[in-house]
Amino acid sequence: MDPEFDPIVQDTEQTTPTAVKAGGVAVTAVERVLDVFEMFQKVRKPLSLTDLAEATGIPKSSCHAIVGTLTARGYLYSLSRPRSLYLTRRLFDIASEIQDSDPFMERVVPLLERLRDTSRETVILGKRQGDAVIYLQVVESTHSIRYSARPGEFKPLHSSAIGKALLGSLKEPEMRAQIEHRHLPAITGATLISPQSLGDDIAASRKRGYFVSRGENVADVWAVSAFLNVHSETLAIAIAGPRHRMEHSLLECAQLLLATCSFISRQSTR
Repeated sequence: MDPEFDPIVQDTEQTTPTAVKAGGVAVTAVERVLDVFEMFQKVRKPLSLTDLAEATGIPKSSCHAIVGTLTARGYLYSLSRPRSLYLTRRLFDIASEIQDSDPFMERVVPLLERLRDTSRETVILGKRQGDAVIYLQVVESTHSIRYSARPGEFKPLHSSAIGKALLGSLKEPEMRAQIEHRHLPAITGATLISPQSLGDDIAASRKRGYFVSRGENVADVWAVSAFLNVHSETLAIAIAGPRHRMEHSLLECAQLLLATCSFISRQSTR
């Protein structure tokens, strides 16, 4: 890993969920609206209608209708010179208000931030959605070289530490049955692609209380994870960082992680 070339360790796997991956049904109209928002996130500058349609692959007539609706609802505004479009704060304000009103996140985020501060690595909260892991919250490390991710990203069950933890929350026969006929692609050269080896790894991890991904999801990134139950939901928390730091602090991170999971579980019962 060259710090001058790539100071932030990121997962380069495609994270846009497919219908199968997310366990749901794709709706083209909704996908196109989301594509518009995500394209503005990607380019971070105003776009003309023509440029927006070409960049998203949306037919210009459909893109015109989407843009017209979003502008009428206050999500986009138009610029006359050059003739282009950009987002207002409306989407941000709505999302912020929704997030700020989540009573669970309000309680758990300070604990995730404390775990980040004590472990000095990126902390992630996730759960299972269909056949994948979805990140619900990410509190990034302050190190210049760190693992970087975003809430809403999807990761494979079999290669991510959170995925292993969520599989490990199942009884062993059910866990092995679920991975027996699952496609286990090699995300990196270290990914466990044999149902037997993956099942054995998860079973051994369950006995020690925490689960580890050693470069199996992102090369040179190690992560440690544990599952917890909150209001009948099974969640998992992971600490992730570059191998050169994590391999020396893995046990310490695991102990901090287990203490945090235990505290959150106890708090949720009150």
